[in-house]
Amino acid sequence: MKKHGILNSHIAKVLSDLGHTDTIVIADVGLPVPPGVPKIDIALNLGTPSFKEVVDTIARDMVIERIILAEEIRSENMETLQYMQEQFPQEDLQFCPHEQFKALTRHAKVVIRTGEATPYANCILQAGVHFG
Repeated sequence: MKKHGILNSHIAKVLSDLGHTDTIVIADVGLPVPPGVPKIDIALNLGTPSFKEVVDTIARDMVIERIILAEEIRSENMETLQYMQEQFPQEDLQFCPHEQFKALTRHAKVVIRTGEATPYANCILQAGVHFG
């Protein structure tokens, strides 16, 4: 049995297989998953696990160089936006309209569906490289 890190075997496998510039999506319960993109559904109940809990866990195990958020988060979910700005002060935070965000999810390696039930609590995480 694995002793440290992410215990979910599907998520651990995806993270191990990521290359530079590959993307994953961490999604709330409402974000549609595009056809052909695998979904790892870890939602248990509304709010469980939370978006923040999943992002925190993924960020401990993934080299992240860029984060994409929906522009609408700025007016509809300031709490989550503030959390993302605090969690990723050194990474490149980018914004795009929600419809464009959904289109970008078609290129992700996976969508990880959380139990989060607040608006626009979604992000696209782009993998960086870990050299030394």
